[in-house]
Amino acid sequence: MDDVDRILEQWRQARPDLDVGAMGPLGRLSRVFHHFSRSMGETFARHGLNAAGFDVLATLRRSPPPHALSPGALMASMMITSGTMTNRIEQLAKAGLVTRTSDSADARRAVVKLTPKGFDLIDKAIADHVQTQAALLSGLSDQEIARFDTLLRALLKTTGEGD
Repeated sequence: MDDVDRILEQWRQARPDLDVGAMGPLGRLSRVFHHFSRSMGETFARHGLNAAGFDVLATLRRSPPPHALSPGALMASMMITSGTMTNRIEQLAKAGLVTRTSDSADARRAVVKLTPKGFDLIDKAIADHVQTQAALLSGLSDQEIARFDTLLRALLKTTGEGD
């Protein structure tokens, strides 16, 4: 019995008329999310980044060379607002990790590009991040991870995301 089971039992006692079955998996998912977010945040911090900065750098790094995207393409990939993206880009530019320049094909368009410093940093950070993620799931077998991923994919589809 874990803390979530105790909470469910308390609700069953306090409100026997409610079906609290969904509270179990969602409560556990929430707790896992917070624990994993904290662990990954510590990994990002070791590289002088936060989750937001890591996301921008990782998105640029996984794009084909020259590892440059328009702010709009970055926003679409990350599903954030333009104001949020502008702030992230400004912070990363101040740190010398990205540049924001005019597109050579269309001067009206901006392009955000990894600097050599940003490239080196994200390559180190992503390697560390992958190790952190593997450690977070190390208590599960490969088959359990595959099953968990399948269930999460199905759940994500119910939100309107996914295929």
